Amino acid sequence: MDLAKGGERMRIVIGSDHFGLPLKNVLFEHLKERGHDVTDLGVYTPEAVDYPDIAETVAVAVAKGLYERAVLICGTGIGMAICANKVPGIRAAQVHDIYCAERAAKSNDAQIITMGGQVIGPELAKMLVDAYLGSEFVGGRSAPKVEKIRGLDRRYRRPG
Repeated sequence: MDLAKGGERMRIVIGSDHFGLPLKNVLFEHLKERGHDVTDLGVYTPEAVDYPDIAETVAVAVAKGLYERAVLICGTGIGMAICANKVPGIRAAQVHDIYCAERAAKSNDAQIITMGGQVIGPELAKMLVDAYLGSEFVGGRSAPKVEKIRGLDRRYRRPG
C-alpha cells in the first residue's frame, strides 16, 4: 500500500462526464494503486452524457456518508463543482494547483474536488488528488467559516 503523504486508506468515489473520462480512468487506477477503496460511478464510454447527472449521483453518495471523499471531472471542473454544491451538505471545490487542492481540505473541509479533463494533464491531476487526500481540515480560523457555510446550507435548503 502506497498512500500519499502517509495518509490512511479512504473510501473514495469518482465520476466524470465524457470529457473527463480519460482523466477519470487514469485517476481511478492511481487511487487504487495508492491503496484506496475506490468506486467508479461513471461514465464508462465516450458517448455524451450531461455532467449534472454524474455530479448529483456522486454528491448524493457522499452526502449520505457512503464515501469519505470524491473526485469529479468534466471538461473544466466548473460545471461539476456547481452541480455538486447544489446537494445539501456538500462542499465541492474546483482545483487546478497543489495549493488549492490542499486548501480545499484544510480550510474548506471539502468532501469533493473537481477538475477539468480538458485543462489538466494526468500527472498534475495525480498530484492534485494526492495533495487533497493528504490534507485534513485544520479547523482554527476556518472552523467558523465552514460553520457559516453549513448555516447557509440549512437556511436555504428546500424542505422535502
